[in-house]
Amino acid sequence: MDWDKLRIFHAVADKGSLTHAGEVLHLSQSAVSRQIRALEESLNVTLFHRHARGLILTEPGELLFEATQQMVKRLDATAARIRDAEDEVFGELRVTTTTGFGTLWLAPRLGSLYSKYPQLKIDLMLEERVLDLPMREADVAIRMKEPSQADLIRKRLMQIRMRLYASPDYLAEHGTPQSMSDFARHRLICQHPGTAQVAAGASLVADLMSNSILSTLTVNNYFGVLQGVLNHLGIGVLPDYLTEDFPHLVRVLPGTESDDVPVFLAYPEELRHSKRVAAFREFVTEEIFAYRKRHHD
Repeated sequence: MDWDKLRIFHAVADKGSLTHAGEVLHLSQSAVSRQIRALEESLNVTLFHRHARGLILTEPGELLFEATQQMVKRLDATAARIRDAEDEVFGELRVTTTTGFGTLWLAPRLGSLYSKYPQLKIDLMLEERVLDLPMREADVAIRMKEPSQADLIRKRLMQIRMRLYASPDYLAEHGTPQSMSDFARHRLICQHPGTAQVAAGASLVADLMSNSILSTLTVNNYFGVLQGVLNHLGIGVLPDYLTEDFPHLVRVLPGTESDDVPVFLAYPEELRHSKRVAAFREFVTEEIFAYRKRHHD
């Protein structure tokens, strides 16, 4: 198959229009149309249904688009590896992790990475959905469970637990619960049990909810839970790594906590020699080491 025709086909399928594809490729609409017709003739199939509102892929077109998408991702990965052959650490690094960990632990610490590599462009993608690293949806991930894919390099960073915290102002006004029966009369701030979150956190929340809690505030990430706690709205279920940056928070019912949640750093095998990934891995490892040292001293 002709590489040039595949490149043009991919642009048309991606944009859904000959005109828009032509703009991206700097070709006339008629030139794009000719190349698509030639590709269809060489494969002896129709790749697009032509409608007044644009082009829709046929079944063979969908199959070919799936293949060209993978090719584009592979080429992007190769281009990244070629750029990483340079001695300097610069360019884009796409990092994915959960909203809670990304906003509350990672983002506040990025200053030390930028001060070392001021030309680095970090794209932080914070969501609970697990992005596909081998398919290049991100370069590196920090995940709250061990990644299952075989073609990933993984490193266990630390373990965390979900615990109960409140502000001193809230406790001064409402009292500090000494038992679960006391706790039932307080407002619980947590992620909804049905929200995408680590199983250990969801399990702790489900246990707490089984106690006929008087009032609740549920939020779909820990950043929101923290805001509720800081504004004295109730007692929140939060990860224990927060206590370093918010030392005034008071732990409530110290015997109540989740199981251990492992935190892993992962990246695709093909980025093993990436200098950007190595710089990020080194930064995170140093930050975790410093964090552990402060908490064990």
